[in-house]
Amino acid sequence: MNKGLKIILQVVLGVIVVVLAWVLVRQIIMPLEFQKETTVRETAVIDRIKDIRSAEQAFKQKNERYTGSFDSLIAFVLRDSLVYERQIGSADDSVAVARGLVKTEKFAKAVRDTIFSPRKLTDQQIRDLRFIPYAADGTEYILNAAMLTTESKVVVPVFEAKAPYKTFMADMDEQMLVNLIDDAKNVYHKYPGIAVGSVEQATNDAGNWE
Repeated sequence: MNKGLKIILQVVLGVIVVVLAWVLVRQIIMPLEFQKETTVRETAVIDRIKDIRSAEQAFKQKNERYTGSFDSLIAFVLRDSLVYERQIGSADDSVAVARGLVKTEKFAKAVRDTIFSPRKLTDQQIRDLRFIPYAADGTEYILNAAMLTTESKVVVPVFEAKAPYKTFMADMDEQMLVNLIDDAKNVYHKYPGIAVGSVEQATNDAGNWE
């Protein structure tokens, strides 16, 4: 083998080694980066869907039902109030009770000052509750509400809010996203995304991440 050909082979082999090393590193790093970014995005989506759940539970407290309309839900949080009771005096004080000094009184408190406490959400943050973080502009959570008849024939109000993986992870690795969705459906038998509540069964407003 002449010297020139030997040098060419060495260069080619060197390139092959570098390419293989790069492929190997990518195979190790890409799944880790995908999982890290998935966790970041899921956390943001969960944080907002928790606020939606809090808003829905307050809406039910006031109206004895949930709402499937973000317009109604957001207007409620921005403008409505909840009525609470507080006790004046101690019911353990028999003298005070006998004198009629122990009583309860009702008072109203703005929804927005109650359900997110101790956080204070701005008007814009409240209006943005409908939008899925990391999704395309204007992409909203899927929101539904219904009256469900249980197996014991009791009619109960239910709601659900959902954010499919494909909405807030659309710009991530396509094959890894397909695998994630497939695993959610066929391995873990759960909704392929973040979801809270259900209109098909009573779940006590549980989230699928809990």
